[in-house]
Amino acid sequence: MRDAAAAVDVDVMVVGAGQAGLSSAYHLARAGIDHVVLDHAPRPGGAWQFRWPSLTYGRVHGMHALPGMELTGADPLRPSSEVIGEYFAAYEDRFGLRVRRPVDVSAVRAGADGRLLVESSAGTWSARALINATGTWDRPFWPRYQGQETFRGRQLHTANYPGPQEFAGARVIVVGGGTSAVQHLLETAQVAAETTWVTRRPPVFRDGSFGEAEGRAAVALVDERVRRGLPPQSVVSVTGLPLNAAVRAGLDSGVLERRPMFDRITRTGAAWADGSRVEADVILWATGFRAAVDHLAPLRLREPGGGIRVEGTRAVRDERIHLVGYGPSASTIGAHRAGRAAVREIRRLLTGPTGLDGAGGSSRGTSRAGVSASHASGVAYT
Repeated sequence: MRDAAAAVDVDVMVVGAGQAGLSSAYHLARAGIDHVVLDHAPRPGGAWQFRWPSLTYGRVHGMHALPGMELTGADPLRPSSEVIGEYFAAYEDRFGLRVRRPVDVSAVRAGADGRLLVESSAGTWSARALINATGTWDRPFWPRYQGQETFRGRQLHTANYPGPQEFAGARVIVVGGGTSAVQHLLETAQVAAETTWVTRRPPVFRDGSFGEAEGRAAVALVDERVRRGLPPQSVVSVTGLPLNAAVRAGLDSGVLERRPMFDRITRTGAAWADGSRVEADVILWATGFRAAVDHLAPLRLREPGGGIRVEGTRAVRDERIHLVGYGPSASTIGAHRAGRAAVREIRRLLTGPTGLDGAGGSSRGTSRAGVSASHASGVAYT
């Protein structure tokens, strides 16, 4: 543990500078709350900067604008990592969001006088509240199956998927039932010798439009799990897979013909209990991600069910902690709304009877992220 006496005081610490973190920082700055934003990535762009080159902006599965600045005129054929990385960089610059990077946060602990100690590779901060916006990209989920360690081919996860070009002429098994798995299959099948799709459950394809009412219903299902203290599922897991033209073509061609999950992995592929086998050179695990919240472990926020129970964005076990981009706010539009909601609650916490000044404002009245009045005046803070 770092020396608490050397910790730098700040009202609010934001950990993560993706969609959720930048949205939160924007609203903190507009509320005049002193804060610091830490991000472990080398440059702006959040997790988007690590996406594979073949995921062009036009193929992105929904991208909602950050508050106060639209993303317009983007070339749909450019890699999403470039488009969104540039957008986030411009956003940070326009609103003066001085993100400190690359900084790794190792632990958040209870400190003295009701404060939180945030330990990082760049020192220790003492904060009154914390917005955790670390997302999931840093915790790819790798299922374990018998014989997995004996496989002589290549195994990789969506998190380090390089694009289809490396699988030319290869036999590829894609594991997973989400949109990433479908995208991997559709593009890899164009160059691979053979592809096989396996999932634990039969995929559900969604035909027709997906409007606001459907979106609210899907988010409500995810929210219900989080309120029970269970690990969150993605919103996509309850919405189904969109049945667009590319997916229809994949179904018609047989590329998206799904097989049930194999029972074990062999040295040269996979095997099922019925005796059938598939030979493979590559197993691509498109099996999703888990929330990157290990640094919060010292606060003991997890419930017996394995998740962190939240009301809105506030951790039930510690009102100083808000999780933005967690569970129901994991979508880009959800992160925007959750950032604003978290700042509302934090403002009440800091200005209450035991808060900073009891008068509705930060004791410092300034923000280390610094949004100018001219930038903020065009958006109502409601």
